[in-house]
Amino acid sequence: MDFLKNIFNSLPTKRQEGDFFLFIQSVLGFKPKNITYYETAFTHRSIDKKDALGNPLHYERLEFLGDSMLGAVIAAYLFSEVPSGNEGYLTKMRSKVVSRKHLNELGKDLKLVKQLRSKIPQEQFGVNIHGNLFEALVGAIYLDRGYDYCEKFLFDTVIHPYVDIENLESTVISYKSLLIEWFQKKKYAFKYEVYEDTGIEEYRHFAVKLWVKGKVVAKARATSKKKAEEKASKRAFFAFQQKIEP
Repeated sequence: MDFLKNIFNSLPTKRQEGDFFLFIQSVLGFKPKNITYYETAFTHRSIDKKDALGNPLHYERLEFLGDSMLGAVIAAYLFSEVPSGNEGYLTKMRSKVVSRKHLNELGKDLKLVKQLRSKIPQEQFGVNIHGNLFEALVGAIYLDRGYDYCEKFLFDTVIHPYVDIENLESTVISYKSLLIEWFQKKKYAFKYEVYEDTGIEEYRHFAVKLWVKGKVVAKARATSKKKAEEKASKRAFFAFQQKIEP
């Protein structure tokens, strides 16, 4: 009997329900009504959990819902706080608040990944798992307590601590996007030349040259094409900084 008890207690789908409830309550600042929504928000597809109808139960659908709720609450806040902002301005500001980097930082600060049920070791997940779980948590709050509680949570964890309109206006979330927009406005010919860099590092690297009006204005290298392009764009941004308005 003790042998079977140890087996069941070691299963990856098993969690100390009381501890999990207290964790969720401490993160939310209020009591959840239906803890199963939150259990799903912290369940990875590798667990292969399904409902009575055979539908998968993992955080990805809640992540989709949470992303929509997050965008709606932030949009409503910006619409109210910046009555002079046009559609383009409000869209850019919302993107800065809900950027993947910011959501990853929020999820990491809340230590959400420690509650994730998965058959995959945590060290194999990329950094985006933190933001994904944060969005799934928001989706669970909406299903459990509705829009008002969802809005309260986002005001307490995102808007009040982090959203400063003046600072947001000067924040750049993508140097590449900013440069491309400026190049197109100025009708400058530009090109990102990306090639695989055969260095001595253990991991594969990519190098990039940013050409503007027939001249190389910046170079960079990184472990992915996207990172290399962004790195080169950031260097080019500072070269053109006095001419560009973020």
